[in-house]
Amino acid sequence: MSVFQLSVGAQCYDWGKLGLDSKVAQFAQCSPEFTVNEAKPYAELWMGTHPSLASKVFKTGETLKAHLASHPELLGDKVRAEFGDDLPFLFKVLAIRKALSIQAHPDKALAQKLHKERPDIYKAITDFCGFCGFLPVEKIAEYLSFVPELTELVSKPIAEAFRMAVTEPQPTYETIEACLRDVFTRLMSAEDADVQREVQNLIARYENGQSKPAEEGVKELAVELSKQYPGDVGIFCVFLLNVVKLHAGQAVFLKANEPHAYIYGDIMECMATSDNVVRAGLTPKLRDVPTLTSMLTYKWGPADSQIMPPVKYRTTKATTIYDPPIEEFSVLMTCLKAGENEIHEPIDGPSILIITEGTGRLVWTEKDGSQQEGALDKPGIVYFAGAGVGLEFAAGENGMTVYRAVTEV
Repeated sequence: MSVFQLSVGAQCYDWGKLGLDSKVAQFAQCSPEFTVNEAKPYAELWMGTHPSLASKVFKTGETLKAHLASHPELLGDKVRAEFGDDLPFLFKVLAIRKALSIQAHPDKALAQKLHKERPDIYKAITDFCGFCGFLPVEKIAEYLSFVPELTELVSKPIAEAFRMAVTEPQPTYETIEACLRDVFTRLMSAEDADVQREVQNLIARYENGQSKPAEEGVKELAVELSKQYPGDVGIFCVFLLNVVKLHAGQAVFLKANEPHAYIYGDIMECMATSDNVVRAGLTPKLRDVPTLTSMLTYKWGPADSQIMPPVKYRTTKATTIYDPPIEEFSVLMTCLKAGENEIHEPIDGPSILIITEGTGRLVWTEKDGSQQEGALDKPGIVYFAGAGVGLEFAAGENGMTVYRAVTEV
């Protein structure tokens, strides 16, 4: 079979939404091995071949990785030539209850030491909020002028050098980049006792109604982060990183070596298959500040510059494509009203799809000419589709939304 249902698994991390409040748990109920525990935080639903939580063929229990090894034609010749006999992406659903991890993913040069590069695309299912990339440098300079706790941790000489670099009549990119690196490195390397003291000073000032006008846009977030991670240096990232807010259907692409963090919401995530992540704040996990601060690109810009516009997919009428500038993956979103149909023409690579809203049917034609049909009768059902197979989506009486991660070289 070129198309078949998958059984997928859920990862439980502290930041995930609890029990059936989590879309991860809701969707995971479609897999026979899953039993929900209302006290558990269900953070990530994994769809792919990653050995930490490999998807399985629903009918047989064979891992997807093993099945593809036995049937490499499902990947397509071009994808096999480029990426080998394995799926080149990992598709996820994330359900975020509280903020996590000031982090970045390494580029290929560093990844050779750590394991593998991992660019990402994030696409909102519900309203989502996260840190993404550095703020415009003019805004950072403003915060360094009006937030004494930030300046104390960065140091006055480094703060002043940054402000002077930004306000020079003809500032050079290289000078500002170097100064931004100094600011972020000094902040993230600050002693724990100093950070805890300045977090306490910052939150006390806010609670006493002494915030500056320039701080109004981030004050509430700083207070909330301090409740989730008391005394954590990541709280000060509200003054350095963009806060990006996505509505359902919007997406952002994160290149390697760009700082980011999740704050709240439900998202689809697609990435090159890898464990690689380097963390430095808002996390109880291992922090590697020297690696993170040395690997970042230190590019800056406004929040809306991070949002990826959707583009109509080929000749479809209800499908958009989110196509980052990499070969490992793209993500399709198909939104059908009641009774509508949508046809995806064959592609030269593998794909994984999940229904997230509504109900419907999946129809395809095998290479022997036989027409096959699969049920999409509740959110959370996941299918793998091999290379060279066209798909038809038929929505039920409540319409249907399907996300599909694809590779086509």
